[in-house]
Amino acid sequence: MPQTGVYLKRIVMRKLDKLVLGAFWGPFVVTFAVTEFIFLTRFILLYFDEIAGRDVGLDVYGRLFFYFSLMVVPVSMPLAVLLSSLMCFGNLGEFSELTAVKSAGISISRVIRPVAIVIFFITGFILWFNNTIQPWANLKGYSMLWDIKTTKATLAFKEGIFNDDLPNFSIKVSKKYADGSLKNVIIYNHSGNNGNRAVTIADSARTYMILDGKYLVFELFNGADYVEDVDKTSPNLNTTDFAKNAFRHKKEYINMRAFKMNPTDEEQFKNHAIMKSLGELRKDGDSLKANYDLAMKGMLQMAPQYYSYHLQPQSEVAKKMSRKWVDSLVTAREKAFYGTKNVRPDQLTNALNSAKSRFTAIETDELLMYDRRKNIYKNDLEWNHKFTSAISCLVMFLIGAPLGSIIKKGGFGLPVLVAIIFFILMYVLTIQGDKYAKEGTMWVPLGAWMSNLVLFGFGVYFMIKALNDSRLFEADVYRIAFNRWKEKFEAWRETAPVIGKKRELS
Repeated sequence: MPQTGVYLKRIVMRKLDKLVLGAFWGPFVVTFAVTEFIFLTRFILLYFDEIAGRDVGLDVYGRLFFYFSLMVVPVSMPLAVLLSSLMCFGNLGEFSELTAVKSAGISISRVIRPVAIVIFFITGFILWFNNTIQPWANLKGYSMLWDIKTTKATLAFKEGIFNDDLPNFSIKVSKKYADGSLKNVIIYNHSGNNGNRAVTIADSARTYMILDGKYLVFELFNGADYVEDVDKTSPNLNTTDFAKNAFRHKKEYINMRAFKMNPTDEEQFKNHAIMKSLGELRKDGDSLKANYDLAMKGMLQMAPQYYSYHLQPQSEVAKKMSRKWVDSLVTAREKAFYGTKNVRPDQLTNALNSAKSRFTAIETDELLMYDRRKNIYKNDLEWNHKFTSAISCLVMFLIGAPLGSIIKKGGFGLPVLVAIIFFILMYVLTIQGDKYAKEGTMWVPLGAWMSNLVLFGFGVYFMIKALNDSRLFEADVYRIAFNRWKEKFEAWRETAPVIGKKRELS
């Protein structure tokens, strides 16, 4: 019989785990797709002006959006975990399934356990993703974005306006038609780098591409070429001479290389911290710190040569002299120098200029060292963020699971509102922590982990409330508490005058 009871209990627990996981996977997939789309759209809008209107083909845009979608996974995953956990346990609470489970003597922590195991695997996956996939996606995405940005937009002629998009050419048309034909065309050829000395005027023209878009053909009709054929540097020639060549039909071939995307060497982008793994960031951090220490040591060694006096004790007795003796010696020298009537004005001027020069040099050295420290802070911050974005999935689950069981509301209504509030809080704390860490006003690990530490406190609080079956978000609780407070206040008002009268009689 005991074995049968244990067996039945295992079956019940397995059924319960399947129920909870089934309620979790659906919302998780949907919310992850939605958050991924939202952050991808935000990323595209951020660079929309720089990538729109480029003649690079849909396949290039498709690869760019694929890299962007990989880049936003570490940001969208915590929000998806928070939303899905809220919806999962909110739905279970809304349909009284959590109530039935609790009445059977099963704690909320046991109900949460299967989803918690899944979240641990998701956290490990995000940590691996941040260390391997994200640096690769950042490198590919930002290098391709640079290639698209440096590619010229699609050639388009506007009526009555000179177009300078084509290298070495400035073209103006008075009228353009839907079939690509142009009316009253003026073309300035600047390929000789000698100003507007070569111009072509045609009554009409049409354009088309050849050799897979490598060359643009201007087919001109009824016009003339005007070229100034004089040597402007010679004083003996008439500067008004020019050559005219009339034509009825002519073709101009223009290279369209500037309108094609040329892949950039990705090695130029590998020095950025967001494109490095944990091992590379640790190695760079050690190098930056070693270079900083070396530069500081060099500054300290070079500093004494800028001063007019040097204390170089040679004997053992002099080496044991206290700092007080050194300070008194310097004070005595200053009094002797400034108290002497035979000091020349030029000596005082030289001393003042030397002090100002040294002060400027110290300020410059401080700025240089501050830049070195900022590079160290940024590198350490990126190293910590590899872990913080992964651990934030656990923190968000610690908030969402108990909060969903307390709210007992599923769907995209109240859970979305709660998720947005906590995500905004996480975003603000992350931005502030990064700012303080980069400026050196806060210890880098503390700045990087500040949002997780604060939200972890919320998660622990909600978990305690959920384990104690708290009615934290039920209006009746606050209504009853308010009525009790109101009754106590009314009772106090009734007894207060009686106490006052007793005091007057006494």
